[in-house]
Amino acid sequence: MTKHLVPTLVAATLLAGTSLAGAQTAAAPAAAADKDPHMISNQDLDMLRRDIRSQKKQLMAQNLTLTDTDATKFWPIYDQYTAELVKINDKKYQTIQEFADRFGSMSDAQANSLVKQWLDVDIAVAQLRAKYLPIVSQAIGGKKGASWAQIDRRIQMMVDLQLSSRTPLVQAQPQAK
Repeated sequence: MTKHLVPTLVAATLLAGTSLAGAQTAAAPAAAADKDPHMISNQDLDMLRRDIRSQKKQLMAQNLTLTDTDATKFWPIYDQYTAELVKINDKKYQTIQEFADRFGSMSDAQANSLVKQWLDVDIAVAQLRAKYLPIVSQAIGGKKGASWAQIDRRIQMMVDLQLSSRTPLVQAQPQAK
């Protein structure tokens, strides 16, 4: 499993990072021209999210060994999990966009609020994964369920690393004069 997961995760992360970098550079001139305060447009974020979901499902299929019977049970559960995860991640991407909108004029209170929102998302994702672990394990077995949780977490960590590495530290924002 590791033979496939590591190179595939690296490729997916690079692709996600390239998509995000492209979204930032493409959105920046448009934002200046259109007076749009977003560093990353909502359309670019939506496209990035669809790409990540597609890649994530492919990575899961490549790295989680399922029999035909297992697959019949697993994929509907996975799709339900993903639908719930998308709702949680709506808050994450809203927080990222708010950070981008406020960068350069963020107060201490706003900075703390945005970080708290981001942490709340992390907690909600972990709780969702914990909710689905017994469901997945019952459907495809404990070892495969644990593998699903590991793969899902690894992919999420790679995506989060890309997002975090592209988000400047709050203290780096220009000081108001």
